[in-house]
Amino acid sequence: MQRTIKHQARRKNQKKTPHKDGKTQKGTQTNNTQTPNHIDSVADKHSFFLTQELVKDKSNEITAIPQLLDNLNLKGHTLTNDAIATQKEIVVKTRQRQANYVLTLKANQKTLYTNVSLCFADPAFLTTKCQYFKTKKKTRGNIEQREYWQSKDLSRLSTRDNWMDLKTIVMTKNTLTKPDGTTSVQSRYFISSLPLDVKKIARVICGHWLVESAHWHLDVTFGEDANRTLEKTAAFNLNILRKLVLNFLKNSGSLRVQRSC
Repeated sequence: MQRTIKHQARRKNQKKTPHKDGKTQKGTQTNNTQTPNHIDSVADKHSFFLTQELVKDKSNEITAIPQLLDNLNLKGHTLTNDAIATQKEIVVKTRQRQANYVLTLKANQKTLYTNVSLCFADPAFLTTKCQYFKTKKKTRGNIEQREYWQSKDLSRLSTRDNWMDLKTIVMTKNTLTKPDGTTSVQSRYFISSLPLDVKKIARVICGHWLVESAHWHLDVTFGEDANRTLEKTAAFNLNILRKLVLNFLKNSGSLRVQRSC
C-alpha cells in the first residue's frame, strides 16, 4: 500500500507545489502514557496525497522529514512545510533536491522569528521594502480578507546566512469578519528561497491549506480520530487506505476540496 502512494508521487511530477503537514491519530492513544501515531504526509496542489511516513512520536518528526522528501521527485518544485520543519538541515536537504521552499516561521526558531516579526512591525518597512497583495471573499457567511507582504531585504536578519539560499521573508494577515460584525486577526510569518513575487507566494501559501483540509476530511468524513485501532501498524495502513479512497473520490469528482483563499 505504501508503494502505491509512492507511485502516485512519481506519476504526478507535474504538480509544482507539494505541501507537507503532520497529523496525529488520536484514536491510537488509550492513556496518557501511550504515544499515539503521528503521520507526516505530502499532498499536491489538488490535495492528492503523494507519500507519507509513520513517525514514532511528534518529537521525532524532524528526523523523519528527510526520509519523506526522499520519496518524492522535488526537482523544480516548491515545497511548503509546517513550522516544525523550519530547520537548517531540512532547508539544505530541500535545496540539494533542487526544490524551493516556503517554511512557516514560529518561535521554535526564536532569533529568526523575532527578527522577521520586528521587520514587519515597522510601517516604513511595509511601505518601502515590500510587495503587497490582498484578496477578499465571502466564505460560509463570513468576510475573509487575506493580506500578503513579501520582502527581499534581509539586512535585519542576524542569522540570515545560516539558511541556505534564503531570498525573501513574508508576512500574511488574515482578517475574518463574522455576520454579527465581530472580527479576528491572525498574522503569520514565512521564509522562502523564492524570489520577490508576492502574488506567486500568496498562491503557494494559500495552497498549504489543502493538505490541512484533507486531514479534516479524514477526521470528519472518515472518523479517523474516533477509530480505536490500537495496533499502530494496522492504524497506519488504515490511514493509507483512507487517503487512497480520498484520492479516488477527488479524482472522480465525487468529493471536492474547496480552497479557503
